[in-house]
Amino acid sequence: MEISAELVKTLRDKTNCGFMDCKKALKETEGDLEKAVAYLRQKGIAVAGKRAERATSEGVVVADVAGDGLSGVLVEVNCESDFVAKTDGFQNFAKLLAAQIAAGAPAEVEALLAQPWQPQPGLTVQDYLNELIGQTGENIRVRRFVRYAGGSLVGAYIHFGGRIGVLLELSIAQVTPELTALAKDLAMQVAAANPLAVTREDVDSKVVAQETEIYAAQARESGKPEKIIEKMVTGRLDKFFKENCLVEQPFVKNPDITVTQLLKEAGGPELRVVRFSRYQLGT
Repeated sequence: MEISAELVKTLRDKTNCGFMDCKKALKETEGDLEKAVAYLRQKGIAVAGKRAERATSEGVVVADVAGDGLSGVLVEVNCESDFVAKTDGFQNFAKLLAAQIAAGAPAEVEALLAQPWQPQPGLTVQDYLNELIGQTGENIRVRRFVRYAGGSLVGAYIHFGGRIGVLLELSIAQVTPELTALAKDLAMQVAAANPLAVTREDVDSKVVAQETEIYAAQARESGKPEKIIEKMVTGRLDKFFKENCLVEQPFVKNPDITVTQLLKEAGGPELRVVRFSRYQLGT
């Protein structure tokens, strides 16, 4: 049967699939619009299955902070190419996904994918993802996400066009322009300086043990007495903490003060960084 351009356009508007794919779907379903939508959805599932094992090293990291500033989401979505990562369809999917996580509060990626897709409740998130895979011809996956919703002030920072993203929580429920700016500045600090933890106590004990072993081996090569070696190891470990713990780092906007000093000036001893999450695309 003859398929009109108007019918093809209607299907394209509903599915965002290519002209030829829509025309073929309508021919296969004898012009039945709903069957054509289902046909294209199945095509997306088939493409998703074929693409599932392909590497996804590109994509975007997106943040979504609630209007009241007391909760936020950070999510990483991956695809195969930088070209697809920059398309409006992919970028919009990542932003809508962050909003979905904020509203639906899934515990993990699998639970997120099983939720109804908010813009189209007739689909699950996985269903829509399959459609997007069919449209782009690339493997797309939701790699990871984190949600902060403890009732404290949350800040976010996205760097380098979405290749690095940070979500950070302060120990205060008071939301002011000054504290909101501080939270964002500290998130920017995490993006730039890449600390391992907030404080010394938060650093993984295995990492500390490994660093201690390395410094001890290096010190022994100097032939110094054991007491001197202990002091050398302590000094080097202290330097390691100052470089890798957020609160001990120099503040990026004013290296003359540490982050600890900045927090005291901004809110006193009660103001502290509770936690942060830093996502770097593909790592």
